[in-house]
Amino acid sequence: MKTIIKTILVVTLMFGTLISYANDNTKPTNTVAVKRVKVEYKAVKKGNALTIKNEYGITIYKQVLQNSGNYAKTFDLTNLEDGLYTTELEKDFEIIVKKLEVKDGFVTFYKNENETIFKPVIRTEGNLVLISKIEFDNIPLNVTLYYNNNIIFSDKVNGEKVLNRVYKLSETEKGAYKVVVNSDNRTYIKDFTI
Repeated sequence: MKTIIKTILVVTLMFGTLISYANDNTKPTNTVAVKRVKVEYKAVKKGNALTIKNEYGITIYKQVLQNSGNYAKTFDLTNLEDGLYTTELEKDFEIIVKKLEVKDGFVTFYKNENETIFKPVIRTEGNLVLISKIEFDNIPLNVTLYYNNNIIFSDKVNGEKVLNRVYKLSETEKGAYKVVVNSDNRTYIKDFTI
């Protein structure tokens, strides 16, 4: 009789251990408790900007970095609603986007969905406007030129890994110009005068 009780007890303990082990493995390995989340970026420069946005693109946190080097900050996400969020580090020529989801008191980091968006470089030299952008995903670049708040030219550039355009403006038309570049669901603006 003692042998049967011992066997039942051992089987019950083993079964309980297996159930406990199975429940622990149901959480993804990249999920952490929502109370404190550490955001880290390497090789940042003074003046880079860190932004946290919700899934609708609304900024819920923004900080201009005051030091160069490695960046690490712990955030308390307990007040965030369930949903998708991104942390974005805006550097000189690129934006590093890390995606995460808040759901039922947990934060899931989607490490395989992190992306780097290369910003267009907009330069002016005299009456020339030079625009270049690295584009690996073949997303078109929409360029609009304004003179005194009126559209004077619009262009759509695509199909190349490195997009380059040079626009020559009139030397006689002095005044305020603006270049608006749309790409990757983002808008980049540069104001200048000739």
